[in-house]
Amino acid sequence: MPGKTVKIRVHRASLQDKTAVMLMLTETNFFRPIELKIAEEVFDDAIAKGAKGDYQSFVAREGRKTIGWICFGQTPCTIGTFDIYWLVVEPQNQNRGIGSFLMQYATDLIGKRNGRMIVVETSGNPRYRMTRRFYEKIGYHKAARLKEFYADGDDKIIYVKRI
Repeated sequence: MPGKTVKIRVHRASLQDKTAVMLMLTETNFFRPIELKIAEEVFDDAIAKGAKGDYQSFVAREGRKTIGWICFGQTPCTIGTFDIYWLVVEPQNQNRGIGSFLMQYATDLIGKRNGRMIVVETSGNPRYRMTRRFYEKIGYHKAARLKEFYADGDDKIIYVKRI
C-alpha cells in the first residue's frame, strides 16, 4: 500500500520464529547442511535457556512477519568479548538496513553487558564479498585471515569491533 510505513521491531526469538529463521538461512543458499543443523541447534538452545543462556537470539519483525535473525553470546574464557554467531535477513528484504539494525541492537545489548569487543567470522569465498563489505561498512575491521580454514580455497575472515 503506497505511503504505508511499517516499522521494524526486534524481539527475543521464540519457538514460533524457528520455521521462518530456518527458511531464511536456507533461502540464502550460503550455508551447507551441517551449518544449517548447527544454526538450528543454536536457535533451540537459545529458546530453551532464554536470557540466561550462552546464546542470545533475537528476530526482526515487520508487522507479524519474521524477516531477520541475530544470535550472539559472550565468547567463552574472555572478559567482555562477544561473538556474533549468526546474522541473516530474508533474501527479499536484504539491502533495507535490517542487518545493520540487528547488529546495532546486538551492539547496544552487548554494551549493557560490559562488552568491550565484538567478533564476527565469515568466509573468504568470493560469494561472501558483500557480507564482508557489510561488516566493514558498519565499522568492523579485518583482524585476521586463516587460510583454507573452511575448505581448500575457503579462508576464514575474522572481523572485530571495539565498543
